[in-house]
Amino acid sequence: MDAQDAAITVEQATGHFAAEVAYWREVRGMSKKALAELMGFHPSYVSHMESGRHKPTEDFARRADETLNAGKAIWHRWGEYESARARQTTAAAAVPPARGPEQPYAAGSAIVVAHDAARLDYDGRAYRLTMRRLLRNTGTAPITRYLIRISVDCYPGDPERSNAHYRQHPLTWDELALTATCRGEAMRWEAKHDRDAFKEVWLLFDNDQGRFPLYPGDSVWIEYAYTVSDTKWGRWFQRAVRLPTEHLEVALAFPAALDPVVWGTETSMTAEASPLPSAPARREENGMRLFTWSTARPALHARYRLEWRFRARPEPNVNQGEFK
Repeated sequence: MDAQDAAITVEQATGHFAAEVAYWREVRGMSKKALAELMGFHPSYVSHMESGRHKPTEDFARRADETLNAGKAIWHRWGEYESARARQTTAAAAVPPARGPEQPYAAGSAIVVAHDAARLDYDGRAYRLTMRRLLRNTGTAPITRYLIRISVDCYPGDPERSNAHYRQHPLTWDELALTATCRGEAMRWEAKHDRDAFKEVWLLFDNDQGRFPLYPGDSVWIEYAYTVSDTKWGRWFQRAVRLPTEHLEVALAFPAALDPVVWGTETSMTAEASPLPSAPARREENGMRLFTWSTARPALHARYRLEWRFRARPEPNVNQGEFK
């Protein structure tokens, strides 16, 4: 169990587990019915699990993680739930201690994202992802690291084909060329999970020259970037809101000569995918076509997906990728 999980309640852990399952099902492009059939469950059971009406079970977590090739992300949420349940059982047998005000976030972390700006640039062969986030520490202890995810999937809805593709063409650290900075300082990073199509990384608030933790009450911009070829990324870009976020914006830049068009969907824990409430704005800029979209105070665990196609380029086989 990660130290950040220590304050999570059973209710919060149940919500995290439900959101994790829904997130990976969306990434793989599966309906609830399709996932249920692959896992050997009734479709209504998957629906109840994603809504939080059913409590997480070990069997469901194991099967979901394997079926969705989630790199143990769903299994980790099961462990988080079990730890929270054990703490609740222990606490119920003792006199409840005095409690301070609950943190104003569901993730148990002291981080609030005041501004989240992501940009994707495509040069015709590879995508360069650049993320800038204004982090605020609303807790009582210094923050020394920040978790990011990189996940790709060439064939949503066909896990076997996708797994085979990434076994043959795994996503590598060398090609990602991940960089991260904070206040002009380079940030060290450590891999938490390293799978063929999925990476989780801790960005550390330190480097060889010193430490620069984010102290309670302070805010700081961090920026990180990486590259993925279009044979491993694809034509959609999904964001999952995992921490309280005050403003979210996305920019996509494509060569205008490709004649790109963009559309998007929004998914929450209580509703299936629906069109974005407003269309992405569009403008031409130095031979590039730039699409931008933003929203204020997105709901926790909401997912926003932008998709595109190039009308001036023949459509290849379905080849899609995803980022968080």
